[in-house]
Amino acid sequence: MYQANNPGINYSITFIYFRDLPKAQAFYEDIMGFKLTIDQGWTKIYQTSDSGMVGLVDGNRGFHKASDIKPIIQCYRVPDVDAWYKFILDKGIKPIHDLKESEELGIKAFLFEDPEGHTIEIQSVTRPGA
Repeated sequence: MYQANNPGINYSITFIYFRDLPKAQAFYEDIMGFKLTIDQGWTKIYQTSDSGMVGLVDGNRGFHKASDIKPIIQCYRVPDVDAWYKFILDKGIKPIHDLKESEELGIKAFLFEDPEGHTIEIQSVTRPGA
């Protein structure tokens, strides 16, 4: 297990800001399959892995505001990127970058967007250590 050179971190949360929080919730629950772990009303926190979480924030209430500019990519490393690609296509979501292997990075990945245009990357490792 990873041991940081700090007093300790239990898990990480990436907060993303939305104009339409209920629509975002529906996407992250129904499409991504994430489980709502912490409900703070205007912030909904979902478990994404053993130590990772994503927080959906009402852009009218949070520290930041929802923006048209989306300069981050949420990246989820999965055991079977091909299965995820089929799953997303079956849900009627059009990728913004089709499934492709990068020998340089040692990954196979594709990208799509959530309802407000935040980029999501799903990837699998194709080379040990990548």
